[in-house]
This record gives sequence, C-alpha cells and structure tokens, in this order.
Amino acid sequence: MTDTKIESIEPFELNSYSFKTLQEEIRADQNCKVLLKEFHQYLLKDGSISPIEAGSMARGADYFLRDFMIDNRRSNIFEISPELIQSFAGNWYIVSTLEPNMTELESILIGIRHFYRFCANIKLIDPAISEEIQQVCIQYEFYQQRIERFNDISGDGFTAWNSACPLP
Repeated sequence: MTDTKIESIEPFELNSYSFKTLQEEIRADQNCKVLLKEFHQYLLKDGSISPIEAGSMARGADYFLRDFMIDNRRSNIFEISPELIQSFAGNWYIVSTLEPNMTELESILIGIRHFYRFCANIKLIDPAISEEIQQVCIQYEFYQQRIERFNDISGDGFTAWNSACPLP
C-alpha cells in the first residue's frame, strides 16, 4: 500500500504551489483552498464588502486559480503575468465554457483583481505585478469583443481568432 499522506498545508509559502507529482498537486490545491478562505475573510474584515460580494470574488478567484492555473496550466499560482490572465479571459475561459458571457467573466476578473491585490498586501507578490494585473482585468471591452467574435466564427475562422489572443 502506498502512503497517500499529504504534506502539511502551507498556504503562505510560495513554493508550496509548485508541483511535479500528483501528491504535490493535491497539496497545492489544498493550500489554495486555505488561501482562498483567508482571502474571503480578508474581504469581509472591514465590513465594506457584503458577504455575497466577498463570496463572488472568492469564487471567481477560485475558478481562475484552481481550474486554470493548477489544473489546466499545472502552474504555480504566483507565476503570474498580465499576459497569462489576458489569455485566460480572452481565450481559455471562452473555449472552455459552454455559454461564455461577459457577466460571468467580469465576476471572475473582479475576483482575480482582488485576490492578487490581497496577495500584494500580504507580501506574496510584488505590488507592481498586482497593478499590472488590475489593468488587464478591467479590459472588459476587449473580452466582450473576444466572446462576440468567438460566437461569430464560421468555417476555419478559429485559427485566426485563436492567434489574436493565444494561450502561452
């Protein structure tokens, strides 16, 4: 019988989100869950954000972090760049969602913005990176156009659509 014990949870250690094995991926995912709970509590702390808004932001960040960064990209959630977020929102979300829409995507992007701002505030990422992330997350018109163009694809138009905002 193999040992399936998962290493201790260390949500504030940047290296605990890097993984090569299944066990390390499970650990990264569990660390991410704990960090997202901390993020949610952080949002609620000063009382300016309602519990529903805080939950929506945490849910949006969760989708990006756990479904895209960890599961799909198999990447450390702190190996982040504005280009990666733009590729997520302008490509991966659109092709991976049954009915991509700007209302849902905007909610996810708000969660991403606030999550990485939280990470900058607790010194997990450089504030300059957080600011760059803020800027790419508010490009709603660009993402709306990407969704519309995706819905209008016909024939072999996917290649051109995909190359305008490719996944790295």
